Amino acid sequence: LNFWENYFFKYFILFISKYHINDILNKPNKRQIKPKPEYFLERLSFKRIRLADNRWHSMVLAVSGHHATLTLDCGIPLELIHKQPFPSDLSTDGSRFHIGSRRKWKGLFSGLLRQLVLLPGSDATPHVCPSFKPSLVELSIPTILSNLPVKSQLNDVLLPPYETEVRVTLGSKPACTSAEEGQLWFDTLKRGLFLCDGAYWHSMLQEKDRLDYVDDYQDLYTTSETLDIELFQIPSVGLFAAMAHRANKPGSAIYRWNHGQFQLYQNISTFKAQAWKQFTIGRKMFLAVSNSVGPADGERELSVIYRWSNKRMKFVRYQTLETHSARDWEAFHINNEAFLAVANHRTENGNHNIDSVVYKWNPGTKTFEINQTISTSGAYDWEFFTVGPYHFLAVANAFDGTSTQTDSSIYIWLGGAFQLFQTIRTFGATDWEMFQIGNRVFLVLANGHMLCERGPSLYTINSTIYELDMTTKMFLKFQDIVTYSAVDWEFFSVGDEHFLVVANSYDGSSYSLNSVIYRWQGYEGFVPVHWLPTIGCSDWEFFTSAEGSYLMYSSAKAPLSKVFKLRIH
Repeated sequence: LNFWENYFFKYFILFISKYHINDILNKPNKRQIKPKPEYFLERLSFKRIRLADNRWHSMVLAVSGHHATLTLDCGIPLELIHKQPFPSDLSTDGSRFHIGSRRKWKGLFSGLLRQLVLLPGSDATPHVCPSFKPSLVELSIPTILSNLPVKSQLNDVLLPPYETEVRVTLGSKPACTSAEEGQLWFDTLKRGLFLCDGAYWHSMLQEKDRLDYVDDYQDLYTTSETLDIELFQIPSVGLFAAMAHRANKPGSAIYRWNHGQFQLYQNISTFKAQAWKQFTIGRKMFLAVSNSVGPADGERELSVIYRWSNKRMKFVRYQTLETHSARDWEAFHINNEAFLAVANHRTENGNHNIDSVVYKWNPGTKTFEINQTISTSGAYDWEFFTVGPYHFLAVANAFDGTSTQTDSSIYIWLGGAFQLFQTIRTFGATDWEMFQIGNRVFLVLANGHMLCERGPSLYTINSTIYELDMTTKMFLKFQDIVTYSAVDWEFFSVGDEHFLVVANSYDGSSYSLNSVIYRWQGYEGFVPVHWLPTIGCSDWEFFTSAEGSYLMYSSAKAPLSKVFKLRIH
């Protein structure tokens, strides 16, 4: 009669006996395979249990971790604490439960055992009690206990009900080891309830974080103006920030987060780099840079894909692709196939109406090859996203050669290629950002400036949030927000609150502007809550670390990037 679970070793035992039962114990069966010697096996005895009164009694035994409890006739439970918990990683072969014992008397238990039920889970007492007068007529298993574990159709693993008896530790964070596995800890400071899985504490119920204010945290002085930041994690190595620098020498820099600060890690030769994109294929990690000019006048423009070398602990050149004033890379997977899309901005002779390219990873050659070309007009950004079973790719078209008033397009993946789904009139579009709030899907567009064939340029214009309407199956305008030559949007969440931060870069006279954080207010849409001074802001990135939550921005007009820390309560 043995049941073992992955995380807890527990038994429910309910039985009715007419005669005295002295001991309930767990000891090895010498005729069976001996358990591992590192586990200490002990004899558990509940003493002074007087049942020899010629009457029927109900008893419930529960064993969990260090604790064993015995409840007699729905009375006050008696509890014993083991010196060591029952091991959860051993087979029960070689162990035996003795429900009744005659101690030194020879022979087996004698008496009447009317009903015996064993259930995985925790203490069955609340399901059986109150029942202070167990009677002979109750011969069937109580309804609440009749739902025995059943075998899954997928495998032979038993699926028990988990209703563990709660034991909660209060105060500062305790250790979480195999000894505390399954135990709860209530953090009185954060008002959170956590469950130990044998290694880590997992949040079960916690007071949600709220953004209070933003602190100036770190000034990151760079060798050049920075047009883009790409944040990514390398497992077992750390958090990195790849900075796309405008100057060719010494190129672009990769920084590593160390002790709560970004520190220079590696320099990579680039040529007026516009953007970085990190992605993985299988176990390989890559980093692609979009170069907007050639190494020298008259030479071909080549963007480069780098691969992380675990041996050298840095990025090394892997593949080059010919691009045309490339502004952005977008990496994504569809049906386990890897793709890479480049936004070609213009040709060498200044033609902005040019094809951008979607590359596909060839597992045989282990390189990217052209899969599809898409006609674009001064393409500035690609954004890939998935809604249900559908895959989309949106391009931000900035200029058609005469005007910034042009259509940006959203494509849908059908029949092994991207096909036009919807066009949206934009004004010098520089960025798409997709985000979800609940089951609502949004796309926010950054409009850079309005320039027509005749008339002055306008930099103070609306950027727009669109929402996917499931009835019309189109993205419809949800909210306009006044921006100043916006070049980037970043969506992030703190607790249950959702935010958008915009990179305002120029208002027609100054690059020193406030970039704004907007908070989601439901029916009211996004409302401004924080104003952050920036200089020619070109990109925003949100990230978290062991030290907290942060926002980082890059400047296209000064060799300075800044990290802000979010003060959360």
